[in-house]
Amino acid sequence: MIEVSSVEAAQCIRDGDTIAITGNGGGMLEADEIFAAIEARFLASGHPRDLTLVHALGVGDADRRGVNRFAHEGMVRRVVGGHWSWSPRMQKLARDNKIEAFTLPSGVISLLMRETGAKRPGLITRVGLNTAYDPRLGGGAANDAAKAARPISEIVTLGGEDYIRYLPIRPDIAIVRGTYCDELGNISCAEEAGDLDAHAVALAARNSGGRVLVQVREKRKSSDCIARLVQVPGVLVDQVVLAPNQPQTHVGGYEPSIAGVPHAAPAPDTKFAGLSLPSGARGIIARRAAGEIRAGQSVNFGFGIPGGIAAVLTAQARLKDIWLTVEQGIHNGQLIDGALFGAAAFPSAIMRSTDQFDFYSGGGVDIAFLGAGEIDAKGNVNVSRLGRDVVGPGGFVDISQGAKSVVFCGTFEASGLSVHASGGRLSIDKDGSIPKFVEDVREVTFCGPSALAKGQSVLYVTERAVFRLTKDGLTLVEVAPGIDAERQVLDRMAFRPQVASDLAAMDARCFVEDFGGDGGASLAKAGGGHA
Repeated sequence: MIEVSSVEAAQCIRDGDTIAITGNGGGMLEADEIFAAIEARFLASGHPRDLTLVHALGVGDADRRGVNRFAHEGMVRRVVGGHWSWSPRMQKLARDNKIEAFTLPSGVISLLMRETGAKRPGLITRVGLNTAYDPRLGGGAANDAAKAARPISEIVTLGGEDYIRYLPIRPDIAIVRGTYCDELGNISCAEEAGDLDAHAVALAARNSGGRVLVQVREKRKSSDCIARLVQVPGVLVDQVVLAPNQPQTHVGGYEPSIAGVPHAAPAPDTKFAGLSLPSGARGIIARRAAGEIRAGQSVNFGFGIPGGIAAVLTAQARLKDIWLTVEQGIHNGQLIDGALFGAAAFPSAIMRSTDQFDFYSGGGVDIAFLGAGEIDAKGNVNVSRLGRDVVGPGGFVDISQGAKSVVFCGTFEASGLSVHASGGRLSIDKDGSIPKFVEDVREVTFCGPSALAKGQSVLYVTERAVFRLTKDGLTLVEVAPGIDAERQVLDRMAFRPQVASDLAAMDARCFVEDFGGDGGASLAKAGGGHA
């Protein structure tokens, strides 16, 4: 292990290199000082250029940090990313076909790094079958430049069943982050909000003949380091950059509780904030969705509207009754919403995200709550391509295909929708200008027919109506009190769904301002409405 400056680390990157990075939106495990040095070198000299960038999760702040550091024309040639929303500049390069833009499920990318590092023949998995990541349906190629490039996956048949083989990606450079290192280069993430896929990314580069660059806040003596807190052993590490001002997240400073320190009081100068009860349409959806949860279940919440469900459960004193996980490797705790989604205060365990994705793809989640951008008559869902932009699926595919039950949560329409609830009834103040129930989704991120074939329970919750996936397709099963089913639901859909013969009203308790306490518990016991 050699200690270098960020400028020196940036100098070791060559034109055409493949770079794999760690990180998560909000700055979790993001080596931004190294990223900034690489960016500065490119802006000054035009090098390194024609890079391939690989990242499993969204990395950045939707402005200048993270993946945004690489979003300059000529700097990158190809990006394989799990989630793109934190870098609008990279999204623009993809939209303009200035790069080859590939999206893959986040778990696929992280696990592919591990498989590459182990010299196995790529990642062979069912994750992605019959979605936009199936090589027969595009293979994750998200723009014309990617569609013209060499595929990154193929179908293989084992024991008479089809699988996707995601081909190995061999990084020339891995850039990861930790809290501190010792003299031997052992890296600990002890004060980070997550471990993510740091070990897998470093392993992939090291065993592919590449170099591993690590950014840490400080260097300690080996005698002051605990072996069990080492996430990346020194044998994998080539260069270490000390960044004394490295913040724990983009919020800044150090918050012990999100690093899993038990009984830690919030730092006095922190801007850290936990969950607040969702309001408006998001609050209605979160309340109704929370009614699907039973005590003892293993539960996953996705980013966006589903992230508000944890606050509802907290208000109802029900969070303690479930086992909560998110894809970043967090188990239980007080889930944080918004830009720091993926972290939690006082988690009971922080695992590698690779281990978490193994849990998901193996069917470890009883019920998952995920967002929905578009929904069609077959129950297909699109969250990965919205408007003109490449968004990517994040962990959506890994989670939705493995969970026993899935509840999709989203507003009935987008762009301009305004609603209010009063006295147990819903009123639509202004309709949204973009329909979300469409004839055919632009991109299949979740395949309804495949879910039916394997017996998954699938529900779609909006602020005004609830739908269930049945053998006859999407079926309307509940309508909000105060809503005209024909005029305000069915007439505003691009297709005519089935309508349940026992069409029910959504529980009126979803349409009140105070939904904590017994009301929420009673709704959960009642089964959340139509069964």
